[in-house]
Amino acid sequence: MAAQIMTVAQHKGGAGKTTLVAHLAVTWAEAGQRVAILDTDPQASLGTWHRQRQAALGRRAQPLAYGAATGWRVRSELDRLSRTSDVILVDTPPSAGPDARPSLRFSSAVLVPVQPSPLDLWATKPVLDEIRRERSRPLIVLTRVPARARLTNEVLAELARLHCPIALARLGNRTAYAATLAVGASVADWAMQDEPWCLDAAREIKILSDEVLDFAVGRVAEPYGAPAGRVLVGA
Repeated sequence: MAAQIMTVAQHKGGAGKTTLVAHLAVTWAEAGQRVAILDTDPQASLGTWHRQRQAALGRRAQPLAYGAATGWRVRSELDRLSRTSDVILVDTPPSAGPDARPSLRFSSAVLVPVQPSPLDLWATKPVLDEIRRERSRPLIVLTRVPARARLTNEVLAELARLHCPIALARLGNRTAYAATLAVGASVADWAMQDEPWCLDAAREIKILSDEVLDFAVGRVAEPYGAPAGRVLVGA
């Protein structure tokens, strides 16, 4: 497959998988990449956002190719999207199973969103085990990070024991991420980037998008636990 495939996976529902896919996709599209998104979650939240985006923004939005598939159809849909895309982002269901495995197998990176909470921590080891069984490369991404650092540092200490790279860039607990998705947009859309309430979120997702691309092509090999010097968090 010619396209760079990146899957977002986490067994716990509500961890921010669809949010991560949508905002990263728009960030890369705004940077000139040909981006496709593939929804393999039967709940189809990504598909709902994409339809709302088409209705609300139309030609004003950077184009995103879209596909939806489950089971054995995932591989053929990846093949189809790969022919016209530079990057494919795959949203997966919040459970292990055949819908996630094809994209894991062909991904250059698998992003694992983790909120600083015990529930997310408990769900992370099984998904890392599944990613490694498919011989792919996981990258933990901290999401909804609160401004107070104590709990985040405690979670980081626990995550370090999982021996998995952790992204330096982190997404803060900002209402802008959910608010823009609710209207079919993203903080990375050109029309949103200069809005005062989107500025910090747009900056965060851009920094993360650069780091993820570097990781996917092997330019970055993070240690098991990220330094605390590049944390971008807020309300």
